[in-house]
Amino acid sequence: MSKFVWGVVFGVMVLALAGQTAFAAITLYEADQTSFSVDGSFNTFYVHSDSDKNAAMEAILATDDREQSRIKMGFLPNWIGFNFSKQIGDLKLGGRSSFWVTINDSDNNVTESGIDTRQFYGTIDGDWGQVLIGKDFTIFNRSNIFLDEILLGYGNVSDTMGLIDGNGVSFGNIGSGYTYPFPSAQITYRTPEMAGFKLTVAVVDPSRTAPGGEEHAPRFEGELTYNYVFKQGSVIAWAGFLSQSSENADYDVDTQGVSYGVRASFAGLSLHASGFNASGLGFELGAGVDTTLSLPVIDANGDELDSDGYLLQGSYTFGKLRLVASYGESQLDGDVGVEDWENETKTAAAFYTVNESLKLVGEYNINEISIGSAEEETKTIALGAIVSF
Repeated sequence: MSKFVWGVVFGVMVLALAGQTAFAAITLYEADQTSFSVDGSFNTFYVHSDSDKNAAMEAILATDDREQSRIKMGFLPNWIGFNFSKQIGDLKLGGRSSFWVTINDSDNNVTESGIDTRQFYGTIDGDWGQVLIGKDFTIFNRSNIFLDEILLGYGNVSDTMGLIDGNGVSFGNIGSGYTYPFPSAQITYRTPEMAGFKLTVAVVDPSRTAPGGEEHAPRFEGELTYNYVFKQGSVIAWAGFLSQSSENADYDVDTQGVSYGVRASFAGLSLHASGFNASGLGFELGAGVDTTLSLPVIDANGDELDSDGYLLQGSYTFGKLRLVASYGESQLDGDVGVEDWENETKTAAAFYTVNESLKLVGEYNINEISIGSAEEETKTIALGAIVSF
């Protein structure tokens, strides 16, 4: 059970969040309305995980209760990114390429650190908005994860998902609050901000959710956001959607989903509440990827399975210290030949800003995952540092 996820763990880990995490790029060239800059982030954690399983889960995983220490990266991998922009008349042309690197090879992948290109896109900006062409993180559940209060932390791991011994990242609240906006080829339009509102719509390379199937149309994703800034605080709210169809000779898999959330900040206090409801999507890594990993999306009759999740968080910042409490939960409703899946993560974390380029992180979380009557509880302590520019 744990081995099926290893091959994609690196793909999941590479959250392209440089634009969301306020890391300042270093400008290498700026002249003649042309600029080129570079940004990067490096993190490493000491981690100790204690996994307890009932007899049913031990039988599925063929693994007993155990404790494991690791030196590895956290929820975000390490990355380096390159940014380009050039003003030509009324248009601003730009582009970004970013490369995401594993640092923990694991015993069965010696000297095989992964380097993955998660962003490689061009942008065209004008008074009418922006068009993005290329590969980037998708739209559905994007704000849910980008605005996660433990984005720079560690998050959930388990033997069930193969993450304790995995050679990639931890999962944050992926699978216990939101699905992952897996990077895909896309054509995306973003409107200018109007009275705080901004609309994003995208046509995305479709995912094969029906084994051996075909897709007559691309996947459609979108999100409407509202951003209001006031003295000492701000509110951002969002609602998104996803829709695609995949079919083979036996059945169609219609994937539909809605996502939503709000994050409010005042003085040092920040509150986050978000969630999603979906059918034929899975609960972990998003459309198509769960299918590839043999995570359930449909039942034995080919009918779509329903899934949902939510995330509740609060944080308080005083001086250089930010304290976070987080609870996330996702579930997939089983049907013919498929058990119910439930996954929840409780997290307490502290982030200390030494300076603009160095943060220290301490985190304790408890992950509980079940497949029918099979259960695993994993308690994890993570201590790390993040250097960014």
